[in-house]
This record gives sequence, structure tokens and C-alpha cells, in this order.
Amino acid sequence: MAASSFEAALARVLGHEGGYSNHPADPGGPTMQGVIQRVYDGYRTRHGQPLRPVRQIERGELIAIYRSQYWDAVRGDDLPAGLDYVVFDGAVNSGPGQAAKWLQRALGLPADGQVGAVTLAAAARCADLGAMVDDICDRRLAMLKRLTTWPVFGAGWGRRVAEVRRIGHAWAQSGAVPVAEDAAMVPVRGMEAGARPAGGSAKAPLASARPAPRPDAATGAAAGGVLASATGEAARQLEPLTGASPTIALVFTGLTVLGVLVTLAALGAVWWGEHRRRQRADALDLAPAPAPAGSAS
Repeated sequence: MAASSFEAALARVLGHEGGYSNHPADPGGPTMQGVIQRVYDGYRTRHGQPLRPVRQIERGELIAIYRSQYWDAVRGDDLPAGLDYVVFDGAVNSGPGQAAKWLQRALGLPADGQVGAVTLAAAARCADLGAMVDDICDRRLAMLKRLTTWPVFGAGWGRRVAEVRRIGHAWAQSGAVPVAEDAAMVPVRGMEAGARPAGGSAKAPLASARPAPRPDAATGAAAGGVLASATGEAARQLEPLTGASPTIALVFTGLTVLGVLVTLAALGAVWWGEHRRRQRADALDLAPAPAPAGSAS
């Protein structure tokens, strides 16, 4: 069985996650070493254990959760060096499904959020892992910047993605399983007093952090249409009188030009609104991309 990068990747992730946090703007809620209370409750329930605060999580539980719910969920052991860590860290921060979509979109595949045989085969054929690392990190950062929580946690998220990019490049270039030399330096017990990196480890799931609201282009277009109709009607009323007065003729010409400009502005508003909608959909992975029938992603 091939050696696994899990321990080294986990050490890096825990370095970003810090200790305990319960920031009111963090959609994850109470969190210890990156494990949120809801996830810990699920783990304890499945193992027949009574629920307790995530702040009391033990190291064995922590490692088991990271292994099963994040590393194994994105098939970390089957991904090329560098990509394994980059996708894993994204899964911890924004969920395995979202991280899988970044990988699949970078590979040019339909993004269904499930890493399967097709995705793994495409990753194995990739000749430029460094470019893949950049593509995934770029997509991740673009999504983070579209979230309403970016002003609160953006600085930490930005530093984290930059570090993930750097390490991903290094591991991809070496092609060897990294040594988890700092794994033992990331304790669990006694970390209650540890400071969690400001913003760096706040959860960034698409489902719980909506993109910032933007002006409705359709409303602007409708208002423009009403104004264009009004100016057009006024011009029609004045047209029979244009021969009687140079002033009326000038007003008629002005209204006609204004109507054309307003119509063009309304069309531009529609185009711009659709353009921004597509930009947001791409950054947030909202565009539907079903996998071909009968294929395994």
C-alpha cells in the first residue's frame, strides 16, 4: 500500500485551525481545532458516546474525524502529491463537496462534488500539478471573496490560501510523501488557552454564507423601459408641431435622442446584470454541471 500524506497534511491543517473558538460570525459555531460542535456530536452519537462540548475533544477523536470526514471523503490517499493537501485543506474549510468541485472544475470535468474514478483518473493524467494547485486555490479564493463573511475573516482566509498554495507547489514538485515532522507539535489537550488564528480557521461553507446582495439589474432595466416609453410618447405628441417652432423641433430631437439612450442603457443594464450573475455563479460553483449518465466521478 502506498504511503499516505495524511499525517503531514493534517499537521499543516491543524496549524491553521488553532484552538477553541466561538466567533458569532463563524457559521461553524463552537469549534475546536477545526472540528465544529455539530460534527463532533455526530461522531460521538455514531460511537455510542454521550454528547459533550467540542472543547473536550480527544486527540484520537480529532484524528479519526479528520481522516474519515475530510481526507477519505476527497480520496486524499488516491490524489497526486500536492493536490491531496490542497483539496484536503479546502474540504476542512468549506466542506468536501465544495473542495471536490474546485478539483473537478480545475480538471475540466463536470462538477458533481464527488471524487470518483473519473476524477482520480484525470488527476493522475495531469502533467502540470503546479498549474492545478494554482487553479484550485484561485477558485477557492474567488469564492471566499464573494461571501458576506469575507470582511470579517478575509485576511485570515487569504493568508491560509497563500500558505496552502505554497505548500501544494512544494509537495507537487517533490512528488514524495512529506514527513509530518511538526505533527507532534500540534497538541490537543491544554489547547483551551491557545489563540485561534484570527479569521484563518473560520468555516467558509457556501450553504451558510451567502454572497453579498447586489443591485437588481432587472429593476433598473424595467425603470429604463418605462422612461424610454414616456420619452417616446412625448416625442410622438410633439412631432406634428415641429414645423411650427424651432424650439419645439429642438425639444422633439432631444426627446428622440434621450429615448434611444435610455433604451441602450436599459439593454446595457440587462447585459451587465447577466454578466455579474454568471461571474458569481462561476466563483460560487452554482452553475449546474451534471456528470454524464452512467459515469463515476
